[in-house]
Parts: sequence; structure tokens; C-alpha cells
Amino acid sequence: MLIKDINRREFGFVNNFIVKKVAVLGAGVMGAQIAAHCINARVPVILFDLPGKEGQPRDALVMRAIEQLKKLSPAPLADSAQAELIETANFDDHLDKLLQADLIIEAIAERMDWKHQLYAKIGAHIAPHAIFATNTSGLSITELASALPDELRSRFCGVHFFNPPRYMHLVELIPTAATQPHILDQLETFLTSTLGKGVVRAIDTPNFIANRVGVFGMLATMHEAEKYGLSYDLVDDLTGSKLGRAKSGTFRTADVVGLDTLGHVIRTMTDKLPDDPFHSLYQPPTALAKLIADGKLGQKTGAGFFKKAGKEILRYDAASDDYVASGAKADELIVRILKEKDPSKRIKALHDSTHPQAQFLWAIFRDSFHYIAVHLESIADNARDVDFALRWGFGWQQGPFELWQSAGWQQVAQWVKEDIDAGNALSSAPLPAWVFDGRDGVHSAAGSWSALRKADVPRADLPVYARQLFRAPLVGSNTPHGRSAGTTVHEDDAVRLWHQNDGLLIFSTKTKLHVLGPDVIAGLERAIDEAEQNYRALVIWHADSAEGGAFSAGADLQSMLPLFMSGGAKAIEPFVARFQNAMMRVKYANVPVVAAVGGLALGGGCELMMHASRRVALLESYAGLVEVGVGLVPAGGGLKEIALRSAREAKGNDILQFLKQRYMNAATAAVSKSAMEAKKMGYLSKGDVIVLHPHELLHVASTQALALADAGYRPPLASLIPVTGRYGSATIKAQLVNMRDGSFISAHDMHIGELIAEVVSGGDIEPGSRVSEQWLLDRERAAFIALLAHPKTQERIMGMLQTGKPVRN
Repeated sequence: MLIKDINRREFGFVNNFIVKKVAVLGAGVMGAQIAAHCINARVPVILFDLPGKEGQPRDALVMRAIEQLKKLSPAPLADSAQAELIETANFDDHLDKLLQADLIIEAIAERMDWKHQLYAKIGAHIAPHAIFATNTSGLSITELASALPDELRSRFCGVHFFNPPRYMHLVELIPTAATQPHILDQLETFLTSTLGKGVVRAIDTPNFIANRVGVFGMLATMHEAEKYGLSYDLVDDLTGSKLGRAKSGTFRTADVVGLDTLGHVIRTMTDKLPDDPFHSLYQPPTALAKLIADGKLGQKTGAGFFKKAGKEILRYDAASDDYVASGAKADELIVRILKEKDPSKRIKALHDSTHPQAQFLWAIFRDSFHYIAVHLESIADNARDVDFALRWGFGWQQGPFELWQSAGWQQVAQWVKEDIDAGNALSSAPLPAWVFDGRDGVHSAAGSWSALRKADVPRADLPVYARQLFRAPLVGSNTPHGRSAGTTVHEDDAVRLWHQNDGLLIFSTKTKLHVLGPDVIAGLERAIDEAEQNYRALVIWHADSAEGGAFSAGADLQSMLPLFMSGGAKAIEPFVARFQNAMMRVKYANVPVVAAVGGLALGGGCELMMHASRRVALLESYAGLVEVGVGLVPAGGGLKEIALRSAREAKGNDILQFLKQRYMNAATAAVSKSAMEAKKMGYLSKGDVIVLHPHELLHVASTQALALADAGYRPPLASLIPVTGRYGSATIKAQLVNMRDGSFISAHDMHIGELIAEVVSGGDIEPGSRVSEQWLLDRERAAFIALLAHPKTQERIMGMLQTGKPVRN
């Protein structure tokens, strides 16, 4: 096999297909944000829409949409400055540009006739190799394809992104009978590795998988809430994070999605599924219909099931057709049941309880299990796709089949059957026979049950998935997991050192949010010793970084509290010094140390990242030196690195001009909103690698580490750092006076800011003086210990430990 063939297989290319440019048709909410996410992935994109009206620029609609991208929250673009990279076009003047695109995504309004008209207009301008896909959320892909010539129909499919496209992991891929299989493989490869998505393949039925099951679940929840007399705020408290689902619950989620959008999805089910045994439920509940009719469409109109009045959140009361105070919470008994870790005990307690809230929760679980069992054969190839669709598209921690299986398949099935037989379920449709065939679930090491194929179906084995050393876990599937895979070199309560027989040592921490306490630092020192003696490189990676976890939320303040209480601030100094020394060991290790960063990298976690030889970061990495939030200064070398990097970037020019913004980032506890922004803030370096798929993070970090080792890695040579001295310190402090006098910061904020200024400027020395890294570290540590003894800092620390929120004093 040729080397280039090996490389193409390694990077997941299928049949030599590479997406060099994308065209998005339609600059509405979804189209513009899909285009933005292509830019996030460094894929050139052309955004099309109708031409502007007379007197406007020809691309006015697209230009306006691009400007709107800069204002949206959450931000569609990882770097808003890159909005200008989206190429503008219109359907009258620029159809020839479509020939440049390898992938064309249509995202115009959900009207079959409009889409058909557009397809007729553009068909002759699509390159013979290009994939053509529609981003419809529920229209028939087969009916859409009927307007295309046969040859193009074979390259056409549905590709359903979820809103907002940057953040929602799910993309549903929907073929027609005419879609060539390799087209789907090529598109799945691009969506997975380049755009960072989790792909499930859906059958061409109304609303596909996630919206079909998810919206049914919302309707069932609304129905059962009315049956049990539960208010919207109470239902949201019950069906949010306490249930392992999106914290917005049910009714708040509907407000965010848009009640008109929800109504549209429901109408699709009403119109397209007349023979569905659950069809009677496919109607907007009375309250929902009333709100839509009154133009109260949720968040976008300022009122829906909830509305904000000043600082107060009010809920809609259907009886009075008015808004009333909200804030109802789940009963403590129900909270205790939901905290039960054993799913079988948890579901049994809900089933057996006579408490209305428990009966409500059992009912929505029963309705969900009933629905997915009846419809599995018609909506998905296998149960795995249903579970992933709900996890990735609706924010569920566990899919419905996973929960059923983990709660005891046959017992739960019997309870559901009893409710159906008693007329308590939403439909009289019986559970399919396969549910009772002696199985203990639908997921196993052999694969996941396909009611369509009457067999267990293994996971897709496309080459792109070789880049995911640990794929998304699934109950019952025995999927290898980073918490236990590989060969353990050392493990204790705080850390695990392990390898996969590839010459790399992997350092993983086990603390909550991977905070850095004495045991973790001791483990890090041990990892460096071990790597230098027996391995080619060291990778810092945590298993839950692929599941929305953190790289590290910083130093473990809780673990230091007993020491502080017994010996005061001075008793903490030895740990701070050891922390600093550990960071320097990371930086000057004789083997490359690569930090695989995902999620939060705050405080000491940011400092650990900064000292690595190289960083590989997920796009969704949120980095910052946030110590001022607890009344402290960064003391793990973060300020030292700010001074060093500013001097290096200045290249002999005025260092202060490069130092000011980095100083402000630390003094205001600014946190990047993406890895791209972290680069601009100086926490990531220009040569650091950004990846989009969380399950590829370890693979890319490992290849980077081995590449550095193969290149004959040597640690950096220590050198003296030019600093701004008392001139830089005084200039920064003058700005702080203005901020204090303008009431932008408190007196204690100013005091902390002054100490940070003194550290990054090198202290009370001559401008241009050259100091060692240890000189700056000593000043970091002295400022940290001094602040730790300050009463206002102690108030901030205790407030954070008790409430998890910063105290402003």
C-alpha cells in the first residue's frame, strides 16, 4: 500500500473524496449558522440567498445574515472576526460558483414547493462529483428528491443539523432508496472528523429520529402534567437536570426552540402519520395552541410558557390566561428517589410510589419506552441510533433504550404491558413480540438490536472511526472506555498513569472537574519521572473530556482548607511552591508533554496547559486565569508566562503594548469562549492544534506527541526575560485608579490588580531589566500568600466553596 493511501485511510477519507469547499443555500437562522460552523472548521464556504431588493447590494440578504452572526448568543462563530471569511452569493448572479463546491447544503424555508423550485434552478450548476444534501427537519427526503434528475438523485440525501449547529453534536443522515452508499460514507466522514459531529442514520419518516421521539416525549410530558395537575415550573424542575436531561426541562425548552417551531413539528406528525397508534396525541395541547395563536412564541417574543418581568420569571397560567409567579420545586421525597444511583431501584421506586410527582415521572418513562419499542422498526436502523439521537440532539445523559435496559429490561417491559392492558397508557398498541423474547436489553457486545433486520447490528467501521480511540459509550455494549482501558502503570484515588503500548504515557486525573490538589501534583511529578525514564512522550488527557467534561477547573481549594485553618496562609506556601515547581517540570521535561484540552481550563488548569510542550484543544475549550474571582492571583506560573510571552511577541519593541491586554485578561478573570479565542488571548500558542470532535482529542494529541518525539524533541532553553519594571507597573496602576473611581471595580479588586501588575512587570526594578522565570514565580507566590491572609479574599473563597458563585466585595 502506498504511503499516501495509508495517510488517507488514517484521516478517514472515503474513495479519495475531500470536501474542499461547501456551499450553503439559504441564509436564514440555520443556513447562516451552518456556514459559520464550516468556518470554525476552516472549510471555505459560500452562502447563498435571494438577491437584494432594488437599491440594495445584490448580496444584501447574505451580508445582513453574516452581520447577525456576530450578535447571536451563544456565538455561532468561534472567532467573530472570521465572519468576513464567509463568501457571499445570490441565486441570480452566482450560480456558477456552485461548481466550486464539493458539498452543497440546502437550508431554505420548510416548503416543499419552494425547495423544488430551487432544485430546478440549480441542478445544472452542481459539479458531477458533488454531494447535494437538504437540511430539512422533517420533510420527506424521497419527495424532495423527486424533483432531481436520476444522476443527481443518487448523490442526494438529508443532513439534519440541530440548532445551534456549532454546539449541538447530533446530525441525522437520511438517505433515499436512490442514494449511493458511498455518498453516505463520504458525508458521514466529513461531518464526523471535520465538523466534529455525532452522526446517526435515520429512515426517511416524518421528523426522522430525534424530533420524532423527542417531540413525542414533550407532548406526552405535557399530557401527563395536565393529568396530574402539575404546573409548568414544577414539571421543568422534575424533567431537567434531576432526570439527567437538559436543565431547561420541558416547557422552557419549548420556549427556547420556539412554540411556532414546535407547532410546525407537531403538525407534520399530525398530517403525515394518520395511522400512527399514538396519533391522538399529535395535537398541540390547548395551552400551547392558545399561546401560538396569541403570538406568544417563547424566547424570541419575550413570552411563552414563561416570561421575564424584571428579574422575576413568571409562568403562564392557562386557567386565568395570565402570568403568575413561578419557582415550584420537586418534593424532597422525589428528589431522594431521583438521586438513587441504581436505575432499577430508581425506576421501581417511581413505579411503586403513590406520590403524584412519582406517578407523573413513571408515566413519562412508560410512554417513552412504549413509543420507542413500537416505532423502532419504522424510524431507525437500530436502537443505538435512537439512544444517540436523544443524547446528542436533546441533551439526555442516557438514551431511552439505555435507561430501560439498565433498569431491568423484562421487569420494566412487564410494568409497561400492565399499564397498556389496564388502559393507562397513551395508546393501546401492544409492545412488539421481540421485547419479550428473553432478552435483557437491546445493546450488547455484538451490537444493537435492529427490529428492521431482526438482528444485532455492530457499530459503523468507517476508517474515520479509527481516529476515535474511545468511542461514545453505550450501556451494555462493552465499549472500551478511557477510565479503564490500556495498561495501568500507577493508580491511586487522584490519578491514573497508563499506556497503550505505543511509547506514550498518559496522565489522567480522577478528581471532580480534575482539580489540582497535592495528590494530583504528586501524581504529575511521578508521571514526568516515569515518562522521562521509560517513554517517548507524556500526554495529559482525561476520559470525560469527550463527554463534556473539563481539562481542569484549577487548584483544589477545598483540599487546602484544613491546612489553612490549622496554620494560616503561610502553611499553604509549601504547596504553592511545589505547584510552581511541577509546572516548571512540565515545561522543561526531557520528553514532550502534550496537553489534550477540552472544556474548562481555568486557573491552575490553564497554567498547566500553558506549560505543556504543545496543546491540542477542542474547539469548545474555555480557558482563563480566573483566580481574582476568589480574591487571589495566579500563582502556578500563569503570570510568569504572560510576561514571557509578551516579551517574546514584542521582539524588542515596547513590551507594554503587548502586555496590557494579557494583563487585563488575568485581572478581569476573562475566559475564552472557544479555543480560537484562547489563541487570541495568548493562552494557546499559534502552533497549537484545534480539533472539533471530542472523541478524536486523544488520537490527535498522541500523534502530536509522537511527532515531537520523532523530531528529536529537546526542552526549551531557559533564558532571562525582559520586563517593563516600575514603568509598566505604574502605567497599569493608573488605569486601575480610573476603573475604581468609575465604580467598575472595588477597592479589593484594585488591590489584586495592583499585585498582578507588579508581578507581570517584574516588580520595582528598572524598565528593560532582565529577570529569570524563578524571579517572577517568587513574586507570584508572595502575592498569593499575602492575599490569602486578607479577610476580603477569605470571604470570596468561602463564598465560592459554599455557593459555587463569586462574591463581589
